[in-house]
Amino acid sequence: MATIRTAHTVWEGNLFEGKGQTTLDTSGLGTYDVTWKARSEDANGKTSPEELLAAAHSACFSMAFSNELDGAGFKAERIETSSAVGFEPGKGVTGSELTVTATVPGISEEQFQQIAEKAKDGCPVSQALSGITITLKATLES
Repeated sequence: MATIRTAHTVWEGNLFEGKGQTTLDTSGLGTYDVTWKARSEDANGKTSPEELLAAAHSACFSMAFSNELDGAGFKAERIETSSAVGFEPGKGVTGSELTVTATVPGISEEQFQQIAEKAKDGCPVSQALSGITITLKATLES
């Protein structure tokens, strides 16, 4: 059975001058202010759909990478992933740039890169974002 996670947003006003609040319902972790300016200009203490998408993509990739490494017989000591999600008014979400640095004992650079690419392609959020360009820069730390 699939799990369902929920969030909701309450928006007031028009797109450019309005404001909203997005609440993470399932986890209860918080409510976050959202505005058009936070999406298209400076964040100024507010978030945007793209920032939330970047958080989801970096978390999902880290989990997928950990799982792929484990399946190949490697145990990551540490995986740190960031995602930079681009947004262009009139075009929408333009891409996600994943950057990962990981410490994985006993793995070669070639194995590391192959497994990272496999995780990028297999990550459920990457699959949901299949209509945009997703890039990956993976760095193996010793």
